[in-house]
Amino acid sequence: MVFLSQYNDKVVKYDLINKFHYKFTTKIPKLKFIILNFKLKKWDIKSLISALASLELITSQKAKLTTSKVSNIVLKVRKGQPVGCKITLRNRSMNIFLFKIINSIISTSISEKLSKDIFSIKIDNVLIFKELEINYQFFKNLTNLNIQIKPTNCSFNEFWFLIKSHKLFSK
Repeated sequence: MVFLSQYNDKVVKYDLINKFHYKFTTKIPKLKFIILNFKLKKWDIKSLISALASLELITSQKAKLTTSKVSNIVLKVRKGQPVGCKITLRNRSMNIFLFKIINSIISTSISEKLSKDIFSIKIDNVLIFKELEINYQFFKNLTNLNIQIKPTNCSFNEFWFLIKSHKLFSK
């Protein structure tokens, strides 16, 4: 997205420089990557396929399966069994997805959490995305979508300011 990269260069960078007084431009925090993942509570091939297809429709990239590292008798999960799927977005695809989130999704039913260096968004209703709403019958039983946004190394105040300047946090 040309618009978002220019917005980063012209507005967000200068806001950060004016607020925190950096000596070098390389010290200015940027967004590194965005991780999208579905965690499946119950192993089912149908829900796994629909989660993989939904991530591919949302981001236009191929999703990876996440497998269990340890077997758990209580949860009836064997070692190596698929338990979810995830995608890591960087550069252009990250900007496209970030633009999609900012414009249409942030104001709807989501819960936000800010930890030390990762901003997490949990979307309860995945059918907010227009691509998934069109094929409602395939994606109606999906679980929550977890989105994690990771910046370069920065302090908590710089990270908070970076998130607010991208208008990701409504408060």
